[in-house]
Amino acid sequence: MALVTDLTSPVTVISPHLDDAVFSCGALLAAARAARVVTVFAGVPPPDMPAPEWDRAAGFTTAEQAMLARRREDNHALTMLGAHPVWLDFWDSQYGRHYTPREIADGLQPVLMTQTEGVIVAPLGLFHSDHALTHDACRLLMQAAHARGAAWSALLLPARSGAAISPPVQWLYYEDAIYRRLSGLLQQRLVECQRAGLCATPVNLPVAQFLAQKSYALNAYQSQLQLFGEDKLCDLCAPERYWSLTAADTEQP
Repeated sequence: MALVTDLTSPVTVISPHLDDAVFSCGALLAAARAARVVTVFAGVPPPDMPAPEWDRAAGFTTAEQAMLARRREDNHALTMLGAHPVWLDFWDSQYGRHYTPREIADGLQPVLMTQTEGVIVAPLGLFHSDHALTHDACRLLMQAAHARGAAWSALLLPARSGAAISPPVQWLYYEDAIYRRLSGLLQQRLVECQRAGLCATPVNLPVAQFLAQKSYALNAYQSQLQLFGEDKLCDLCAPERYWSLTAADTEQP
């Protein structure tokens, strides 16, 4: 049976780019009482960097112009959903910088450490290299958080009790909108998680009634939407889907 997560506590959605959180989790953001979006690749390149192909197609002449416009779009959309943005300074891969999962995790950690309860929602990391990198970094942070929780449990509970302390912050993973439509990608990610010793469980979140509110917020991202075909646009308003990834040896029969 799918799990149901309480949305009355703080919710943090980790977004690779300045649109992915709303594209993939906009209804969740609208449903949550206290939501923030941490966007990893929100850094602004210098004014003299020419716009790469994707930005030029969207009508921008410089990379700086594109990122500043997308920050404005993101702020507008999140305001409509009652969430607030946190923008990290890593550059989108199209601007020529490359990072390791450890570097991304180190950038995320100070922000996430301020959250002591509620839910952190990360991408499954489908298709796009920035999405995959964000997913890998989040897996590192989730595993570190669970290790800390296990250590505290061992200290606080008698060994004979057999009890366990649940982590104060729950980690979930969302299906990356538009990329989840690509054949086999979701299955490949779930297989990779299984091979890494993780059990994937679908999570039922009570957010369907907020899809209409999400659809209005989506319109803020005009620089991106103008480049999408009908299939991608349809997926943005499809039901959102979430997963819990837990260590296989903690699953109950």
